[in-house]
Amino acid sequence: MTEQPLTFDQVWKNTVSQHGERIFLLFHQVESANADTDAAVGGDRFWSYAEFDRIVDRVVASLTARGVQPGTSIHLALRNSPAFVAVWLAAAKLGAWIVPVDPASSARDIASQISRTRPKVGIYAAERGEVYREGAIEQLANLIELTETAADVEDGSALTSGTDAGGAGVEDSAVSTQSSRSVPSDRLAVMFTSGTTSAPKGVVLTQANYASVSSAMSTIIDLQPEDRWLVTLPLFHANAQYYCFAPAIAVGASVALTSTFSASRWCQQAHDLAATHASLFAAPIRMILARRPADAPRLQLRHLWFAQSLAESHFREFTDYIGCRPRQLYGMTETVAIVTADMSEAPRHDVIGTPIPGREVAVVDPWTFEPVPQGEPGLLALHGVPGGDIFTGYLDDPGTTENAFRTVDRKRWFKTGDLVSVMDDGSFRFVGRIDDVIKVAGENVSLTEVEAALSGAPGVLEVAVLAQPDPIRDQVPIAYVVARDPDHAPDAGQLAAWADSNLAPAARPREWHLISELPRTSVGKVRRFKLRDDKP
Repeated sequence: MTEQPLTFDQVWKNTVSQHGERIFLLFHQVESANADTDAAVGGDRFWSYAEFDRIVDRVVASLTARGVQPGTSIHLALRNSPAFVAVWLAAAKLGAWIVPVDPASSARDIASQISRTRPKVGIYAAERGEVYREGAIEQLANLIELTETAADVEDGSALTSGTDAGGAGVEDSAVSTQSSRSVPSDRLAVMFTSGTTSAPKGVVLTQANYASVSSAMSTIIDLQPEDRWLVTLPLFHANAQYYCFAPAIAVGASVALTSTFSASRWCQQAHDLAATHASLFAAPIRMILARRPADAPRLQLRHLWFAQSLAESHFREFTDYIGCRPRQLYGMTETVAIVTADMSEAPRHDVIGTPIPGREVAVVDPWTFEPVPQGEPGLLALHGVPGGDIFTGYLDDPGTTENAFRTVDRKRWFKTGDLVSVMDDGSFRFVGRIDDVIKVAGENVSLTEVEAALSGAPGVLEVAVLAQPDPIRDQVPIAYVVARDPDHAPDAGQLAAWADSNLAPAARPREWHLISELPRTSVGKVRRFKLRDDKP
C-alpha cells in the first residue's frame, strides 16, 4: 500500500507533540540596518515548539478574522523574523498559501505581485511601509504593519489581534485553532524566481512539497533533535525554507535565525548561537573570508551546505575556519529537495556530488534528449511527481510550465536549464546554465567555470564573466573583478598574467574591469545584464 503523503502542518503537529519542550526558534535581532557596522545587537529571544505553536494558533485566529480562508493567499514582505515563520506555519494550518517576496521590492514589483496572486492580506514592515502601501494601493486594503522584531508575535500585536471588516476581534472569531484545514495537495506557497534575465516566474508549491523536502533533507544529513541550524540567508528564498527550517521541523531540531546576514559577524554568531549546521552560497562565503575579524572564533560545525562552486583556496580557508569540509549541493526552487549533493568522505570544492536517494536524473543532449557520453556537458533533467517531490508548475502560466518539461517514453522530465558533466567516479560537475556556455573560436567555454577559477587569483574576492561578440573568435569572455582589498587591487596586467598561467587560451578574458561590487539579487545571484548596461 502506498503511504499517504503528509501535509506540512501535520509534520509540524507531529513534532510539537513529540518535542514540544525543545527549543524551536532562537531569534538574533541586529538593531542596525547596516549589519556590518559596530552597532549594538538586540537581545536574543527563544521559543520552544509548544510555545511557538501557541503563537501560530493566535496568528491563525487573527488571519481568519481578517478573512483568510483555505485557498486564499497572504502577501508576505518581511525580513527574517519570528513573524515570517509564524505566518508560514499559520498558513499551513489554515490551508492558505503565502507569497514570500523580497522585502526590498519596489512599489512597482509589489503591485505586480499583488495583481498576480490576489492576496487577502498584505504583511509588511513599518520601516518600508511607504513603498509597500504605494504598491498595494487600490488593490489591497487589508494590511498588517509589523516591526520585524520579537514583539510582532507577542500577545496584542498587530499580527496576533487582527480584526475583520466588521470589527470582530480574534476573541470573537469562530475558528478552531486546534484543527488543520489543509490537505497534501493544497497550495502552500508561490515563490517568485529571481528574474535575473526575464520576468520572475511564480513557482507553485504544495503542502506535500514541504512535507517531502522536510523528510528528504533531514534524512540525507542525519539531522538530530540536538542539532541547530544557523539561518542567515533570507527566509523568502527557497534555501532557508527547504534546507534549514523544514528539516529542522521534521526532527525537532532548533533554528537560530538572524535578522540579517553579516559577513564580519557570521563566525561570532555561529559560535554564540551554538550552531551545528549552516547553509550559504559561494558569494557570502567569500565575503566572510574577506571581512572576518582576526579575533573571530574558530568553529566546530558538524555540517555546512554551499551552492555555486568555490575556488580551491577559498574552500580550504573556509574549511579551516568552520571545522568541517563544506558540502556542495545542487537544487532549484522548482526541484524542492536538492537533486545532487557531495556526500563523499572528502568533499571537494568543484563537484555537486551524486543524486541523492529517491532522485531520478538524466544527463542528456538539450535538443535530442539522448544521453551524452561520460565527461561531456549535458542538460540535467529530473523526473518527479508534480506537487509531490517537485513543484506543481508556474503560476497561471501553462505554456511556460509545459515548455519546462519533456515527456520521453511516458516519463515526464523537468528540464533544469543547467549543464553538468559526469566524472569518472560518478560525481557530477556543474558546467553552467545553457546560456552561460559560449563558443570561442569553436571551443566551448563555461563562463561559470572561468568565474570560479578567477576568484582564486591573488587579490581577487569575486568575479563575473560575460560574453562579448568578437569578429574573429565569434565570442570572447570579459571579466568584472572585485578586489579583496580595494586599496591593493590587482591591475589588468597582473590578472592577465595569472590567466595566462592558469586558464586555457579560449577561456582567458580579453578585457578586465575592476569594480567595487557585483550587482546582485537579494539572494546573491549576479545580475549580469546590469554589468553589461553599466559597462564603461
